[in-house]
Amino acid sequence: MSQRYPLSDTLQASTHQVENQPPPLENYNSYTTDRALQEGVQREGGTDDASLKAFGKWAGSAEAIALGFDANRYSPQLVTHDRQGHRVDLVEFHPAYHQLMQTAVEHGLHASPWRNPKPGAHVNRAANYYLHTQVEAAHGCPITMTFAALPALRHQPSLLESWGEKITAPHYDPRNVPYFEKQGVTLGMAMTEKQGGSDVRLNTTRAYPIDQGRPGDAFELVGHKWFVSAPMCDAFLVLAQAPGGLSCFLLPRWRPDGSKNPLHIQQLKRKMGNVANASSETELRGAFAWMVGEEGRGVRTIIEMVAMTRYDCMIGSSAGMRQATAQAIHHATHRHAFGATLSEQPLMQNVLADLAIESEAATTLMLRMARAMDHQDNEHERLLSRIATPVGKYWICKRTPHHAYEAMEVIGGSGVMETHIMPRLFRESPINAIWEGSGNVQCLDILRAIEKQPEVLDAFFDELAKAQGANANLDRFVRNLKQDLQDTQALQYLARQLADGMALALQGALLVQHAPDYVADAFCAGRLIERSALNTGTLPTGLDCAAIIERAQPLE
Repeated sequence: MSQRYPLSDTLQASTHQVENQPPPLENYNSYTTDRALQEGVQREGGTDDASLKAFGKWAGSAEAIALGFDANRYSPQLVTHDRQGHRVDLVEFHPAYHQLMQTAVEHGLHASPWRNPKPGAHVNRAANYYLHTQVEAAHGCPITMTFAALPALRHQPSLLESWGEKITAPHYDPRNVPYFEKQGVTLGMAMTEKQGGSDVRLNTTRAYPIDQGRPGDAFELVGHKWFVSAPMCDAFLVLAQAPGGLSCFLLPRWRPDGSKNPLHIQQLKRKMGNVANASSETELRGAFAWMVGEEGRGVRTIIEMVAMTRYDCMIGSSAGMRQATAQAIHHATHRHAFGATLSEQPLMQNVLADLAIESEAATTLMLRMARAMDHQDNEHERLLSRIATPVGKYWICKRTPHHAYEAMEVIGGSGVMETHIMPRLFRESPINAIWEGSGNVQCLDILRAIEKQPEVLDAFFDELAKAQGANANLDRFVRNLKQDLQDTQALQYLARQLADGMALALQGALLVQHAPDYVADAFCAGRLIERSALNTGTLPTGLDCAAIIERAQPLE
C-alpha cells in the first residue's frame, strides 16, 4: 500500500507563477515602429509607404517569425542521386524556406528596381529587404544574387534579352526543372576556388569554346568551385579561364536541350551561421555555359554584380542590428531587476542608447546609398556610391558581430537559448563581413577607387560638407581625416584606420543633417572624440539616453 504525501501532491501541478519574464517580441509592425527607417525612406525618396506598412505588419507577425525559426531548425539536405542511381544534385529545403523565398520574390526583393525603375525604386526595395531580413537572413543570399546579376548581364545583350524577363518576374518556382519551363528564375554566383579565394585571377577552371568562342557563344567549363551558395539557383555567373584570359560565363543548371548540366555538388558546407541557405562545393565536368561580355574581361564584367551584393550586405547587417536593438530594448523595458525596470537604470540606458545609435547610423547610411543607386545618372551620386559602398560594407558589417553580442548580453541567459532569436542573429552577424570581400578587400577597394578615380574623394568630402558647421566634433574629425589622407606613403598599411574614419565621418554627417539632435549629438560625442575604448555602453555623460531608447522602441 503506497504512502500518501499531501504536500507533494498539491505542489506537483505548479510550484510557482511565471513572473518578470518579457513576452516574445511578435505581432508588431516592424516598419511603423522603426522611426529611423520610416524617416529615412521618406527623406531618400521612397514612394511605397502604404505597402511598407503592410509588409512591416507581416514581418513582425508571429507567423513570419516562426518561418525563420523553422527554416533554420531544419537545414538543407543534399541528394546527389535518385533511387535509380541517376545524378540529380538536388538540395531539399524545409517548406518554411520556400515560403520565405516566395514572399521575397513576390514582393520584388530580387528585382523590383530593374522590373519597375520608378523614382525611389532602390529605396523602396532596400526598406523591404531590410524588413524581410530581420525575419530570416540566410535565404537572402539567392535573392541578393538574383538582384545583382542583372547589371552584369547587361554586358551581353543577347543573354539579357532571353533571360531578363524570367529574372525579374515576381514568380518563385523551386521545381528542379529546366529554366525554359519556368516563368521566374533565380541566379547565383560561382567565383571562389580553393587555391585563390578572393584572388580570382588564380582561378584554374578552364573554358573551352564549342562555337566560335565569341561573347554570347557556348563554352564547356572544366574545373571546380570552392564556394557556391544557393546551388538550386537556375543559373550562375561563373569565372573561368578562356583562351583569351579570365572571362565571365552564364552557366544554367540545365542545358538548353533539357539534359542535366554536369555541375556536380560534392558536398554542402557546414557553416556556423547562414544555416537555412545551402552553400556547396562543386565540380564542373564539361558544363555548358555562355560567355558574358568580352573575353579576358571577366572581373570587369562580374564586378558590377559584386558591387551590388556588397550593397546588399550593408542592408542585411543593418537589418541584423535593428533586430538585435529591438530585442534588447524590448527585453529591458519588460524586465525588472534590483528594484527597477532595466531600461530605466543609468548603466543599462548607456548600453541601450549606444546600441540604438549604432543601429540608426547603419540604417541611415544604408538608405543614403539606396538613394545614390536611384540616381546613377547624377555624377555626384555615381562617384559617392563608388567609394561609399566599400566604406559602408566594411564598417557596418564589421560592427555587427560586436553589436549582436552586446544585445545578447542585455538579454542574459535567455538570449543564448535556441528558443530565442538572438543566437541566430549572433551566428549570422559575421557572415556579411566575410562574404563578398572581407575587411581587407574592402579597404583595398577604397584605395583602388581613389587611385583610379581621384574625383571619388572629392564627392565624398562634398557629401560631408553638407553638415559642416553643425557639430564641432564632426568638423574636427573631418579636418583630421583630410590630413590623414595626405600621407600617401603608408596608405595601404593604414587602410583600416582610414576606412574607419571615412565611415564614422559619413555616418556622423548624415545623422547631424537628418536625425534628432539627441541622436546626432550622442553619435558624435561617443564616436568622434578620441577615447581609450569604444566598447558599447561607454557613452559620455550629458546625453539624452532615455529619448534615444524611446525613439528605438519596437512597440508602439
